[in-house]
Amino acid sequence: MFNVNKVASVAALVFALLSGMAIAGEKVTVKDITGREVQVSVPVERVILGEGRQIYFTAALDTEAPFKRIIGWRDDFQKADLDGYNAYLEKYPEMKKIPTFGGMKDGTFDIEQAVTLKPDVIIMNIDAKSATEESGYIEKLAKVGIPLVYVDFREKAMENTTPSMRLIGKLFGKEARAEEFVKFHDEQLARVTDVLAKAGDIKKPMVFIERAGGYSDDCCMSFGNENFGRMVEMAGGINLAKDIIPGTFGTVNPEQIIASNPDQVIVTGANWELYVPGGDWVGVGPGADKALATSKLEKLMHRPAFTGITAVKTGNVHAIWHQFYNNPYQFVAIQQIAKWLHPDLFKDLDPEATFKELHERFLPVEYRTGYFVSLNASL
Repeated sequence: MFNVNKVASVAALVFALLSGMAIAGEKVTVKDITGREVQVSVPVERVILGEGRQIYFTAALDTEAPFKRIIGWRDDFQKADLDGYNAYLEKYPEMKKIPTFGGMKDGTFDIEQAVTLKPDVIIMNIDAKSATEESGYIEKLAKVGIPLVYVDFREKAMENTTPSMRLIGKLFGKEARAEEFVKFHDEQLARVTDVLAKAGDIKKPMVFIERAGGYSDDCCMSFGNENFGRMVEMAGGINLAKDIIPGTFGTVNPEQIIASNPDQVIVTGANWELYVPGGDWVGVGPGADKALATSKLEKLMHRPAFTGITAVKTGNVHAIWHQFYNNPYQFVAIQQIAKWLHPDLFKDLDPEATFKELHERFLPVEYRTGYFVSLNASL
């Protein structure tokens, strides 16, 4: 007897196989950002995030319900980005009920708690890899059938953002959505790189990026040839710390800054009131008080490392949201840095409009201005 429902089911199965899509509950082998092959049943329905700020990328895929898969996460989101946390909390108050974890790196991750929650996968940042391996977490989790995968938006962000987004898209059954994001990412990045390539041999300003300026009394944390350091180079600048810091993160002493006499200074900041109450950090971010952020940025330039340098004399001192260093929105930061470094070349580029479009197309919360400030009144 001809069974219409059976034929339709077989047709759907064949279509899924031919289109490369995972069938619900299908166990597949994925390759994470470190090259590890991991077996996972996809699409995953129960996810533990190794860092709370991973919501920046999960929300771009599960835009309609960004917390529907999240059964646990690290407790860093509120502390590291209070304004961003509050923007999500206003719309999704239920997120306060999500169980929180400590970190792999500091040895406070509770593996027994993780097992109790029965996750389909744990997503970790690559910077936790050494600590995870040394503690034997991967083997312990494997024994109870919990896979762990690594992604990276921090150590080699420009290299690993696209494969990380595609990996998460595969895990979530959101491959098409991930490709849509990657396309937007690449198109917006090209609005900087194509212009610079066409401009040819241009004068590149020397730029000092201060990582989390004012977070502590120390001076000065910065970036080597990755992360914000790489963003500066892609935006048409020369990263002062490129040959000083061998890895992604490190420190530049005040004497090196004075001797290099940078043309531009960019300080990364966020609302760190829960980490350093009343600190000198520059609180840029969603809905930030720009006047207060500008005032605090100006105050930071009175430290010995910055007095008398060209950037301060010309007012080419800026602050940018620190969290661009750990999410797939780096192209927005690159657009803004390019506009600061080469205002004539990029006079028609509007990074605020780009970030607003990103929110409208991919993110579940409304865009709020406040991510950038500058001491240069003409910018």
